[in-house]
Amino acid sequence: MTMLIEQKFVLTSRPWHLCAMKHAETVTFGGSGLDRAAHLRPQAATLRGEKNAVTIVMWRGKILVDDADQLLRLPVTHKVSADVAADKIFLGLEDNVPIFASDISTWMPEGFDPAEAFSFFDKTRQVHPACANGGFADIRATMTALSPRDAELAATAKAVMEWHRSHRFCAKCGHESVMAMGGWQRDCPGCGAHHFPRTDPVVIMLITRGNSVLMGRSPGWPEGMYSLLAGFVEPGETIEAAVRREVFEESGVRVGAVSYLSSQPWPFPASLMFGCRGEALTDDIVIDPAEIEDALWVTREEMVDVFAGQHPKINPARAGAIAHFLLENWLSDRLD
Repeated sequence: MTMLIEQKFVLTSRPWHLCAMKHAETVTFGGSGLDRAAHLRPQAATLRGEKNAVTIVMWRGKILVDDADQLLRLPVTHKVSADVAADKIFLGLEDNVPIFASDISTWMPEGFDPAEAFSFFDKTRQVHPACANGGFADIRATMTALSPRDAELAATAKAVMEWHRSHRFCAKCGHESVMAMGGWQRDCPGCGAHHFPRTDPVVIMLITRGNSVLMGRSPGWPEGMYSLLAGFVEPGETIEAAVRREVFEESGVRVGAVSYLSSQPWPFPASLMFGCRGEALTDDIVIDPAEIEDALWVTREEMVDVFAGQHPKINPARAGAIAHFLLENWLSDRLD
């Protein structure tokens, strides 16, 4: 079987993942050229039997990393499999090695405190007795330490697993569906329908007016946390229209020209963030308190203080998030 994998990989590998990426594609979770080998998904059950097959392990949305926050890859036969569901998600080929994602969310750590483990900034680690050399960490807490490949694997695994968790039943007939195609499909035994992982498009906007950028905060965010405005794209709406609508709904600011900058998969739970730039036509801010708690214009000089942690009101954006990426590159004139 290994020879078959190698042959198919050589015949179907593409040069696109070897091409130089734009600077805008270097955002966290931006992709690493992983060969997802979609043509091998029907053979996922057989690939799990390959002696070199490995798996990354997740627990309640957290990833198993070592002490240096590097993603751990375990043999699919590792003893942690005692807590792993039978179905695994086939993520693709890495150096011609089949790599899967396993979920052990049914495992319960000793002394587990969910209030502490799933806080807004979760820095806790849960150690499985079969994996004493690693712990389960929140992806957002470790994403800046992950390599581009590990970040892509973690984001993909989390998003697909969340989809399986929230879409167990057929949307056509209500019958419980089953995982198929290496985890990239759910089939309904009741009506024969096929269901596929979903991604929710979200626009996040770098809205500028002269030397200033528009920032806002949502209710319930930690004190000092501000970010770029963002919102979901609605059915029948273009990205540009969504930018203008969301900014006006949340802040009352009118936006003219809109351009695309960069995108970021954001698996919390399954969004694709479209980073856009917009030119504000108006200055006055009138917030919708049902949407956001506050909004304000921040000059470049003030944003330098924000990034230095010296602003009296605003904390730096979370490193690794596309908001941080866009603001950092706006400051350095690298929006390419």
